Amino acid sequence: MYLKTQGLVLRVTDYNDKDALLTLLTPNHGKLTVKARGLRRKNSPLIAPCQLLAYGEFVLFDYKGNLTVNEAVSIELFQNLRKDLCALSLGSYFAQAAELICQEDSPNPELLSLVLNCLYGLSKLDIPREKVKAVFELRIACLAGYMPEMGGCLVCGRENPDRFDLSAGSLVCSRCGGIQNAGIRMPVNDAVVQAMRYIVNCEPKRLFAFALGAENLTLLAQITEGYLCTQLERGSSALDFYKSLLI
Repeated sequence: MYLKTQGLVLRVTDYNDKDALLTLLTPNHGKLTVKARGLRRKNSPLIAPCQLLAYGEFVLFDYKGNLTVNEAVSIELFQNLRKDLCALSLGSYFAQAAELICQEDSPNPELLSLVLNCLYGLSKLDIPREKVKAVFELRIACLAGYMPEMGGCLVCGRENPDRFDLSAGSLVCSRCGGIQNAGIRMPVNDAVVQAMRYIVNCEPKRLFAFALGAENLTLLAQITEGYLCTQLERGSSALDFYKSLLI
């Protein structure tokens, strides 16, 4: 039985001297683990479409639930990412986060669209990396079921609170208490709050259509990173490497 699907390569793992295992994010089948026979050979025709962060069309042979790549053709390789170590490590962070929240055989076209849009933003659009990172983190948190409460202070209802609680996923005022298990509260201002509200609610095609100054963009990226890591309860080796490059 053959299965034809488009997919983004989230992970490549050596299987033996000749073969590798791929983790694919597909629109209709969610996360798939497939074997790429001969991928580690120098002349393999699968090298380009089966590399990390390659988006392509795959023909998979299904034998008793075990999937093997029969054919693969590249659709987008995001070549500019591969020329910039910072951008590549950030894209790898996106892949690790997507792999973590995506389920086997559970369609998630919204997640695939988000990752592709953010990789495209890093590779081909003149968008600050911090902005792409912040958009990805907040939006994937929503897709993972951690939609933040952005309406106003969770305690007093004030429309323009000055803190964001990473554990509760809500806006609060610095003077307000009363939240059980309150976590780290990061400072926010009106511009950052408006940007967060926009990211949470905008159409997928308009993810980057907002403006923030450099200082506020840095604050936004710090909040979204802290929020995603807090909600997922784990970090990312690719994120750690990306941050080490910025020092």
